[in-house]
This record gives sequence, C-alpha cells and structure tokens, in this order.
Amino acid sequence: MEQQLDYAAVRAAADRIAGAVRPVAVAPAADGVWYALEHLQHTGSFKARGARNFLAAHHKAGTLPPAGVTIASGGNAGLACAWAARDQAVPATVFLPANAPRVKVERLRGYGADVRLVGDRYAQALAACEEFAADSGALSSHAYDHPLIAAGAGTLLDEIRAALPGLDAVVVAVGGGGLFAGVATAARAHGVRVMAAEPENCRALNAALLAGRPVDVAVDSVAADSLGATRVSADALAAAQEPTVRSVLVPDAAITAARRALWEEHRIVVEAGAATAVAALRAAPEPLGERVAVILCGANTDPGDLAS
Repeated sequence: MEQQLDYAAVRAAADRIAGAVRPVAVAPAADGVWYALEHLQHTGSFKARGARNFLAAHHKAGTLPPAGVTIASGGNAGLACAWAARDQAVPATVFLPANAPRVKVERLRGYGADVRLVGDRYAQALAACEEFAADSGALSSHAYDHPLIAAGAGTLLDEIRAALPGLDAVVVAVGGGGLFAGVATAARAHGVRVMAAEPENCRALNAALLAGRPVDVAVDSVAADSLGATRVSADALAAAQEPTVRSVLVPDAAITAARRALWEEHRIVVEAGAATAVAALRAAPEPLGERVAVILCGANTDPGDLAS
C-alpha cells in the first residue's frame, strides 16, 4: 500500500481515528503559552494516534492479514500497537529484550499482546520480529518511520489549532521523528512555526540537518528511553529543512529541571521526552509568538523521583 506524508494524509488520518482517540486537551501554562496535554492519550502517549491510523488504513485497504500486526518495541510504540490491535480485534505480537522491565511486559499483556522476549538487546528483538513477520505473514509496524504513523501523530496540530485560533508556533520533542514529521507537515499547511527540541546527546534530527541526510548518532540522555533513536526518518529530515522549522538542543540538566517544574508548578507528570519540549521553550532567547503550544507527548514514567 503506497503512502506519502503530506497534509492530505494527515487529514485522512484524522477521519480514520475520529472517535477512537482522545481529542487533545489544551491548557494555559503561562502568558502566551499553552500545554497540549497529549500525555493523557490512550496508552499514555501520542503513539496511539499513529498506531490506530496504521491499522485502520490497512483494514480499510484489505491488507491487514489474519496474523495481525507485529512490532519490536517495549516502549510507547509497542503499547500503542497492542492497544490499536485490540481495538481492531486483530492479534498483536510484540518483541522485546528479555531484560525489559516487567511492568512494560505486563502492560503489553494487559492489552492482549502476545509478548515474545528475545535476547538482551533491542537489535535481537527486532531481528526476531522481522523473522516472525516473514514466516507468519504478520504486518510489520514501526515505531516512527512510516507515513501512516507520522500522519496519525500529525492530527495533533489541527486539534491544537482548533483550541487555539491564531496559533503562531508549536514546540515538539524529537526522537525518531514521527511526531515531529506529522506535526510539521500539518503546521506548514497553516503557516505555523515549529521548534524541534532534542537532548544534546540524542540529536538524530540535528545531526541529519548538519549532514544533509539521516545519519547514525550515539544516544546518551535522561530522555533516551523515548527520544533515543539512533537515526531520524527521511520524512522528518525533509520537514526540518523547511524555513519555518528551528532545531534546538537542550542539556539533560534543563530537561530534568523542566520535568520537575511541570510537577511543582502544575502537578503534571510526564516522561523526560515530553519535558524536553518544555526545556527548549524555557531556553528560547525570545518569544516564539503570541500564541505558542508545547506538546506534552507522553507520561509513561515512574513519578517516584518527583515526590522527593
């Protein structure tokens, strides 16, 4: 099934996922700044949008096999894939390393996924997932690098615009680039500027911009569990090369401080990846506009360290 990432794809995704995902709530945070509370989404992150769109599109096209869908991910993408598969009443087989946290394994099983624990590294789980897909005929999903996944994530932008007419800019954290690519694609259609925020040591998009092509990067950050992609998608790089996009890097100390500030000032608990977007805005040398939205993209985190 041929797909491309453009604004038409984002609009089509919005139609497919309508009624199946929670419309994003937008709350005032400071003068001229609002938080898009996507951490309240099903499965605790924006990933539910892309997963639902991916499976719904294949179901409608008649390309969703009896073997269902498979993915290698113990994180937010795996949870979203399992949730969307359950909603579509198709099997989900999720591969992850045997040393994955038990809480993630149990959450995946809670969504009805067949969890396969393989090896002690993600690469081994991915290889097993690919072998399973080839043998079973299951549909392979990806955490971020697919137009349907990115288009689903991009539906956030129009929901934010509906809540904030006259939106000037949006701040989004970047890992592999699915959320960023979708949001930036929709933003470009409406003249909304985008700040792409990455940790200094998880900089797949920033490095790709410098190199002019996606390149592998080392990953070492407090936000690596959700933003730790070693390579950004080609769609994300293309979106970032638009003049309305600014790539920003923030240190781990600023991310940790932003996450704690969200808790102390608003009683909002998010993962470090979501706090990366807040940290980028806090460090901005000048306002991004009169109406700026910061996407709080996920809340799958242990809040224990915030209570001290």
